[in-house]
Order: sequence, then C-alpha cells, then structure tokens
Amino acid sequence: MLPDCPPTIWNSGFDDVVGERDGGGELLECPLEISATDYFGPSEGPNKDAASITAKKDEIMAKLQEHGCVWFKDMELTKSPEGFRSFYDALGLDLCLDPIHTSGLRKMISKKDGIYEEVNKPTLRGHYIGLHQESTHVKTSTYGAFVCFQGATIEGGDFLVADGARILRDLDPAVLQRIYENKVRISVSNLDFDFLAATGPLKQPLMNFFQDLIAKAVAPKFDMELEMLWGSDGKPYRLQAVEPPMSPVNRHPKTGMPVWFCNIHNHARYLRDNRPCTVPEVGMTDVYYGDLSGIPKEDLEHIDEVSRKHIVRVPMQPGDIIFVDNYRMLHGRDIFEGDRFHAVAWFSEQTDANGQKVAVERKQGNMLNEMLNNYVENAF
Repeated sequence: MLPDCPPTIWNSGFDDVVGERDGGGELLECPLEISATDYFGPSEGPNKDAASITAKKDEIMAKLQEHGCVWFKDMELTKSPEGFRSFYDALGLDLCLDPIHTSGLRKMISKKDGIYEEVNKPTLRGHYIGLHQESTHVKTSTYGAFVCFQGATIEGGDFLVADGARILRDLDPAVLQRIYENKVRISVSNLDFDFLAATGPLKQPLMNFFQDLIAKAVAPKFDMELEMLWGSDGKPYRLQAVEPPMSPVNRHPKTGMPVWFCNIHNHARYLRDNRPCTVPEVGMTDVYYGDLSGIPKEDLEHIDEVSRKHIVRVPMQPGDIIFVDNYRMLHGRDIFEGDRFHAVAWFSEQTDANGQKVAVERKQGNMLNEMLNNYVENAF
C-alpha cells in the first residue's frame, strides 16, 4: 500500500504576472547531464553503487533544485527494476501514487516498488505525448524519476523535457496576461450519448440521469474534483469530465520561482488534432478558459511554438535516469516504432509549518487502475 499523491501546492496570485515572471534568478543548464562514471566512479556492484549515491544525496537534491532536471547517464545500477529501486532508496525519496493513478493510463510493473510503466503500449506508439506536469488541480507529485530499460527497437521514442520557468519567460505578454486572467479548465474525457437525440420527451430526464450517475459513481474515484458537463465543446450530447478553473502559472513551493504550470500543450484538442494522435475519443482531452469559452487558436499556436522551442530531446539509453522537479519541469514523449520499455516512479515531499516531513494518506487504489488499464490495453 503506497502513500497517496500529495495535494497540489498552489501559490498562484500575482499582481503583475508579466512583470513578476522573471523572478527567481538566473536559469542554469537544464537538464544537467551527469556521467555516473565521472561523478560516482566506476561501477563496483549494486551495493557499492547505491552507497555512492547515498553519499552524494544532499548534493544531488541541491542540483535538482538548482537546475530543475538531472540526466544521469552511463548508469549500470539502474538497468533493472531492482536497481532502479535501489537508486531512489539511496536518495531517501518517499514513494507515492501517480496523481492520476486510477485513470488506467499507467500500468504498474511493480506495485510494491511503486514503479509505473511509461506509455509504451503498442496502440499508442504513434501518439505524441505533449508537455505536461504529472499534476491535477488536486494532486501533484513533488519529484519524478524516469528510467530507460530498453529504447525503441526500431526508431523514435525520445523522452522530452522542458523547463517551465523558461517557457513562462518566453511567452508573449498579451497571451500570458490573457490566459492568466481567464484561467483554464481541462476536460479529461468525452462520453458521447448521441442516441439521446432520438428520445423525444425523455431526452432531458435521461441527460439528467446520466449526468448524475457518472458524477456520483465514476468521477469521485478519480480524485480530481471533476464536474460533468454537457456540450462544452459544442456537441450537445457529449458529456465531458472537467476540472475546476486553475491558474496556468504557479510559484515553485520551495524556491518561489514563477513557472508555467499548465498541461495545455498536451491536453488542448486543437494541438492534438494537428500532430500524431491515436487516443480514442473517450480519452480525448481539451482545454478551455475558466468560463468554458474557447481559447483562441492563435494563442494555442503561440504556446505550442514557445513550448517546442524549449523542448530538450533526451535519447535515453538503458540505465539512464531523468530526475525531475515536477513543479518546475514538463515532460513528454515522441512517437516511436518497435518495442520500448521505459518506466517511472513518483515521489512526495510534504512538510509542516516547521519544515518537518509529515505523512500522507495511504491508499491502495489498484483495483480501478487495473480494470481501466485492462480496458485501454485491450479495447484499442
């Protein structure tokens, strides 16, 4: 039984979001590349390798906070799930569930170790995963560690990272001001009930029934404060699960650095429709302003342009680790051919008013995850 993902820490009030976005100082190299051989010394077996990591854990965590992302290369220890577990245990990290654990989009390859398979499913090889934090309005992982066990056997599948601080500083002032003032709402699923058009006087009672049924029986299991809404995208018989309004800009909970804290690059339907996408309609997402009005396509194109400008492609090799500060960094994945085996583990860090670590709620949460993952795996 793993601890639940911790609550999202919001500190998103800005008097002048454009003027304040450069706060936080100089932006250092990101990701910071570290050769394990140079940094830890030659591999001497799992136990000694883990001990070398422990000896430098404070320094590593400081580098992560300074740079936002660390790319460990030439790692022997982490070429297996057991060695991957040794890596994050050596750093003293506290495992937690993925914030969208029950979505079915992540399959756990080791429940006791909290290791999730990345999106390697054959049905999603041709799907480009845009930039996003592992975050919802309600929950956000503090850190994430991505590992490569096997790269794509034919081609592609590069891991993508981008610095949210750099994206924020590069956005056009008018676009940033507009989206910050309006906030965003993210629709995470589409359920089409087109048959309701032919139900005559029963149409409205049936719409009310399905809306109430899904709101009470399904939405709460996702722990996302979802609101079930009809026709947000102009299709009157489409029921969408929509998150509450949220700011696209946040302050880093430790450094106070303003960062782009928004999953619009991955979730906006307009952007998805204009790049490789193999997600079925039920799993299609979209992003609106806080009042559910549409975001201008010109603004979406600009956000996409700035986001892509700051993408760093990481051609990970077996054993490589990408260690991210999830409040600052966004990540994604390019399309690929062949087989690919990457994995990820998520970590929490909660402190009280005195800076002392506090425990988070423990949650099993695997039954719904397994059921939905099996549906996604086998149905598409």
